[in-house]
Amino acid sequence: MVNDSHKNKFSFIDTEIDRRIENRQLRQLRNVLPLNGIEININGQTMLNFCSNDYLGLAMHPLLQERSIEFIHKYGSGATASRLICGNYDFYEHVENKLAQLKQVEAALVLSSGFQANISVIPALADRNSLILSDQLNHNSLIQGCRLARCKVVVYHHNDLSHLEQLLAENSKKGFSRIFIVTESVFSMDGDMADMQALVALAEKFDSFLVVDDAHATGVFGHQGMGLTCGHDIDLVIGTFGKACGSFGAYLACSEKLRTFMINCCSGLIYTTALPPSVIGAIDAALDLIPEMDAERKSLQANAEYLRSSLHDMGWKTGSSSTQIIPIMVGKEAEALALSSWLEENGILISAIRPPTVPSGASRIRLSLSVLHTRKHIDQVIDVFNKWRTYK
Repeated sequence: MVNDSHKNKFSFIDTEIDRRIENRQLRQLRNVLPLNGIEININGQTMLNFCSNDYLGLAMHPLLQERSIEFIHKYGSGATASRLICGNYDFYEHVENKLAQLKQVEAALVLSSGFQANISVIPALADRNSLILSDQLNHNSLIQGCRLARCKVVVYHHNDLSHLEQLLAENSKKGFSRIFIVTESVFSMDGDMADMQALVALAEKFDSFLVVDDAHATGVFGHQGMGLTCGHDIDLVIGTFGKACGSFGAYLACSEKLRTFMINCCSGLIYTTALPPSVIGAIDAALDLIPEMDAERKSLQANAEYLRSSLHDMGWKTGSSSTQIIPIMVGKEAEALALSSWLEENGILISAIRPPTVPSGASRIRLSLSVLHTRKHIDQVIDVFNKWRTYK
């Protein structure tokens, strides 16, 4: 006799998949073949890639490839263990010291990925009696990290420092063990920026702990491309090497004391295998190149402004974007998918971003520019967007 409970144990999976299909939210993987820094092949079709995070075009840079191979030859293909066991190869100290100097902080610590860093660093800092004030548009990894801290979390209006100050004032004397402000510097879905100087001032005024995710600013903004946090007195900066740095992994930039604390208390560092030498080799090369790329950063932002202005002239809404990330606000999932498909048919890859990544009714097409995109490439995109109105 078949037990009905066994027959239905996967019903929740069917229900969720059916729900996502109905709401145009089902995600699927596609095989991608990179051809160069800005062109890819999908299902035999070559397309211009406008949704990569490779902002400085370093992922295929010869120096990153050479340094990666060099590290493999010297150290092997894997780190063999966590950093606290025997995976802390000597290159870590070299890379972390280099990064700390560039970020203008006492110390740095390399972790295995940005998502892993955010979901393990925040719970390491907070206890059950803490309060976290989190920006409304923070990345999912920060949201999950706040939830895993298992303390009170209050969301403040996006980039609304008046609301944040109000919440700090209301809660500063309520007996919380510590209060954290958690934000991104460049917001990944909207392409706008937080005010670092004002956030530092609020953190000092209310004796709160400021945590900033600098992932999308690293390499692109700040002194020598070291992010919007560079030069500001921020308690903890989290960033990644998988975007403008063209490699993989994450970092913390902080005081020496906080680095020691994280080595002892951050589960994301303690319980995972160290990054492979090839990845650290690429990071090392990127940190050599990025400080000398001011001209490329200037060109990137000029192209972003040109594209934004052209889209505005055609009536497209790009929200509050002021960076190399330019969202085109569409609204409904079906229309975002249709626009994305039309772009692909015309040789442009720009993915649709849908709930739950963004709020319901806020689906969008998100363009990410690279320094490898020329004005000719950008004009090609503008032309296709212009034709969409006629096609539609």
